[in-house]
Amino acid sequence: MDALLSELQEHVRRVRGSRDRMQTLLDAVVAVGGDLDLEDLLHRIVQSAVELVDAEYGALGVVGEEGRIKQFVTVGMDERTIRRIGHYPEGLGILGLLIREPHSLRLDDLRAHPEAVGFPAGHPPMRSFLGTPVQVRDQIFGNLYLTDKRGGQQFDEDDETVLRSLAAAAGVAIDNARLYDESRHRERRLEAGADLTRALLSGEPPTEILRSLADTVREMTDADLVTLALPVDDGDNLVVEAAAGMAGDRVRGLALPATTLAGKVFATGECISSESISSDPRSSGGSASVVPLGPAFFVPVGGRERTRGVLQVANGPGAAPFTDAVLDMVRAFADQTALALEIAEHRRDAEQLTLLGDRDRIARDLHDLVIQRLFADGLTLQAVLGRVGDQPQAADRIQRVVDDLDDTIKVIRTTIFGLQHRDRPGRGTGLRARLLTLTDEATTILGFGPSLRMTGLLDTDVPAGHAEHLLAVLREALSNAARHAHASAVEVTAEATDGTLRLSVADNGRGIDPAVTRRSGLANLRSRAEELGGGLEIGPREPSGTVLRWTVPLPAGTS
Repeated sequence: MDALLSELQEHVRRVRGSRDRMQTLLDAVVAVGGDLDLEDLLHRIVQSAVELVDAEYGALGVVGEEGRIKQFVTVGMDERTIRRIGHYPEGLGILGLLIREPHSLRLDDLRAHPEAVGFPAGHPPMRSFLGTPVQVRDQIFGNLYLTDKRGGQQFDEDDETVLRSLAAAAGVAIDNARLYDESRHRERRLEAGADLTRALLSGEPPTEILRSLADTVREMTDADLVTLALPVDDGDNLVVEAAAGMAGDRVRGLALPATTLAGKVFATGECISSESISSDPRSSGGSASVVPLGPAFFVPVGGRERTRGVLQVANGPGAAPFTDAVLDMVRAFADQTALALEIAEHRRDAEQLTLLGDRDRIARDLHDLVIQRLFADGLTLQAVLGRVGDQPQAADRIQRVVDDLDDTIKVIRTTIFGLQHRDRPGRGTGLRARLLTLTDEATTILGFGPSLRMTGLLDTDVPAGHAEHLLAVLREALSNAARHAHASAVEVTAEATDGTLRLSVADNGRGIDPAVTRRSGLANLRSRAEELGGGLEIGPREPSGTVLRWTVPLPAGTS
């Protein structure tokens, strides 16, 4: 009887335990299903899994391209431990096995498995392991990983069943969160598109519209930094014309050669994404060389037939990667922007053709009607002039009128010429393009490409004489850096703002040797500045190197 009572009590205890676990599972499913924010949802899923099977550590690895883990959400480790471990797993060892073979896996000691690899330095020791895939519709979204059941016990079959049930509910919840996220992003894109269309219809210049695009995209994505790079003189080189977010002032005006990721996107019209752009081996130059950046992606504004610019959307180091919904939203908005700009340009072209037609008509009327009538009036006055030769005062007044008519005819002819030729494009090469060419050429003598920032209306506000002096000074400064500085980086900044033209060339070399007194090259640079009413400053750069500042005033009437 005692044995039967003990067995009955044990059975009741197991039933109660199963009931309590089932209730806990139902509570977890309800909690998971009620969260529509994807980031919060992923953390809640891992937290629920840890509590359900009484594990010490839990994680959810989101599977990205080529079967690699693109996001890793952990529970059980503090921030200090996470920082000590460093980069999250990429999908090797046991974690990679679950990616390649997506079914539940339970191990008493994961270190004894043939696929096991060593833990990185600072990683806490782990023994028991339980993992199961999380499936969203027909695709594997990621995997749930649990380790070290509390009390030194092993994960059992009930734990595996409960975890699979939670994973199934998590898949549905993730799908709902994705749909909600996509609808929210679609709403943002539609609102931004409506604002863009209104701005274009109001007649704002396309350049100004594109510059406001960076602010709009940052509001849409909540990114740390958004930049818009536009081509220089319809070439392959780009310049960051607009930047919104952290360190926007540092990257605005930065030149982007064709070898940068932005340059490749501009050339191919294809999107490029990176989990950590500052450490990406494909990244060469660009904003990531100036500001530390983490996950980022580049989107062309326009299609392959005509790419108008390149958008870069980035977060700081260590931030979570951008979701596919964000990438799709920005790509669709960029396409919509390009289409709206195309329509606006066609409308402006039609207006321009109408205006040119009106000018031609006005010029024709001036020539055929006004000039001919003035000419006839002049001939009439000259005929009258011969009849009043005996009246000197009247003859003098008539002659002055005839001369005035000749001058008026000349002015009208000049006006006609201006009406017919005002909108012919110039053939000269702008200062921006020449600066880019010069810094590209300096790569050969320096052994590396100098970074270049350009600010202000360099092509329109800087007279030809000032531009020639500026280019000569830059050429001499880069030559000096190559011969004497022994630097590994050179930063060039050219700006035309507040009525002043400024050039700054900074390197991280060994600085100016005080023992060297003969500096004819620097005397020439100072002479060029003084000739234009400006000055030259040369000093040390912290923590090492030299900085040259060449400053001259611009003619009155420029910005």
